[in-house]
This record gives sequence, structure tokens and C-alpha cells, in this order.
Amino acid sequence: MGEQNHSPGNELPHRRRAEIPGKKSWHSQAYALGAVSNFMSTFLTFPIYKVVFRQQIHAMAVSEAVRQLWHEGPQYFYRGIYPPLLSKTLQGTLLFGTYDSLLCSLSPVGPHTLGHRWAAGLMSGVVEAVALSPFERVQNVLQDGRKQARFPSTFSILKEFNSYGLWGRLSLGYYRGFWPVLARNSLGSALYFSFKDPIQDGLAEQGLPYWVPALVSGSVNGTITCLVLYPLIVLVANMQSHIGWQNMPSLWASAQDVWNTRGRKLLLIYRGGSLVIVRSSVTWGLTTAIHDFLQRKSRSRKELKTD
Repeated sequence: MGEQNHSPGNELPHRRRAEIPGKKSWHSQAYALGAVSNFMSTFLTFPIYKVVFRQQIHAMAVSEAVRQLWHEGPQYFYRGIYPPLLSKTLQGTLLFGTYDSLLCSLSPVGPHTLGHRWAAGLMSGVVEAVALSPFERVQNVLQDGRKQARFPSTFSILKEFNSYGLWGRLSLGYYRGFWPVLARNSLGSALYFSFKDPIQDGLAEQGLPYWVPALVSGSVNGTITCLVLYPLIVLVANMQSHIGWQNMPSLWASAQDVWNTRGRKLLLIYRGGSLVIVRSSVTWGLTTAIHDFLQRKSRSRKELKTD
């Protein structure tokens, strides 16, 4: 990151040139760096996520969740990390790559409007939900402390899911809680991509260092999106923690159960939200900044070759 700061006059035209169809280039390095940034962010923030998950399941305070994890022992602290590491690595490629392809299909001659970005983001979130929901399902079962004795490993969970019939594997196994996952991912991606570039462009006009607009844009988008969709996050965690035919309430029954167990108070639904904000801010800020940095490097190398 040793590049010189860009002036506002050069920054925005450079970004807009990259959005012109036929000019925009996505190299394999962009997918690779997106995967690496998601991998690193997930590993570093996983302890925060695990505390948040316990709050979502048991409606307990941060101190209680930390005490519970500490009592279980350090050998279980990173239990359940492999599914999110794999899913987030795939997410880094799917989210940005699918969005770019869809955006160019929707608006091949440019410029890309808010409607185009919203639609492409929404559809990329659908693809993400279909591809990654099984990973999140396994992760949420692994992180539920009540299931450690029955399901000590990922293999034991997969064995349970595969013992069902074909429809059971989907509806009760890998895709349990899929509809709230679909709503959360599609709306979240639409919000993120709709406002990422406008926020970044507005900050770039202030003459800030080149890496600041992307970092702040990602952090702000991650925070706002998480706050808006947090009730869905809680619902998904509760639905996906269930195992077995006898513990499978409907979507509406699950939503009512979460609402009732939280004392019918929105404040209790948002318990754990402060840690989610921190994690989302760090994760999306880092991912957006690294992705933007790689795009700049790729464009610079391409321009050097064509000169």
C-alpha cells in the first residue's frame, strides 16, 4: 500500500472508467485476495461471533456468554470454525464475482444506476444463500453448547443429516432455516452494493488517503446492514440450531418462539448486537479495502501493459 494519495479530481474519473463495460477487468488475483481477506477476517473475529451466537441462542449477557465458553475450556473455543472459514472463503469469490457478472448483464452499456446495483446485489445474495446455507447450518449446530455430547464433530452432524431421506436432507438437514437465510443474504447484498460506491465516491472527493474511503464505506455498510437485518440473524441462529424431526417448528412458529422468549421486547432481540456491529464493521471494512486495493493494482498493471 505504498501508492501516493489520489486527488479528488483523478480519483472519481479513474473509478468511473473502471465501470465502463469492456474496460472493467476481473483477474484471478481479485478472487484470490477476496477469498484471503474473508478467510483472515473470519478467523480473527470468530471468538466474537461465538460469543454473539451464545447470546442469540440463550439471550444472555456478554459476560455470561464469555464465562460459559471459558468454563467449557479452550479446546472448544474454536469449535465450529471450519464451516465458516470455508464458507467465507467461497463467499469472497461468489459475492463480488457474481455481482460483477450480473451487473454487466443488467447494464452492458452503463452507467450503472442504483436500480442496477440493487438488482445485481439482490441476485448475488440469492446465489450466496443457495451455495453457503449448508455451511452455516453445520456451523450453528457445532457452536451450540447443548449439542457437544451428541455431535462432537462435523462428521457426526453430516452423518445425522445423511441418515434422512432426500427431502429430509434438504428441509431438515442442510437447508434448515433457508428462507430467512435467503431474505437476509439477498437484502444484505443489495444494501451493501447499492451504497458502497456512492459512499466511497463521496469520501474520495474529500481528498482522503486512497484506502480510507473503501475502508469506511465497507464498515458503514456492514454496520447498517447488520443493524437492519439483525432480527433475521437471530431467527436463523435459532432455527438452524435444532436437530431432529421432533424439534422442527415452522418459520412462523420459530419467529413467534424467538419473540416470546425475548419477552416480546425488541431490545432483547438485539442482545449481542453491539458485538455484531464490531465484527461486521471490521470484516466488511477490511474486505472492501483489500478488494479495492487489488482492483487498483490490477488496473495499473493493465494500463502499463497497454502503454
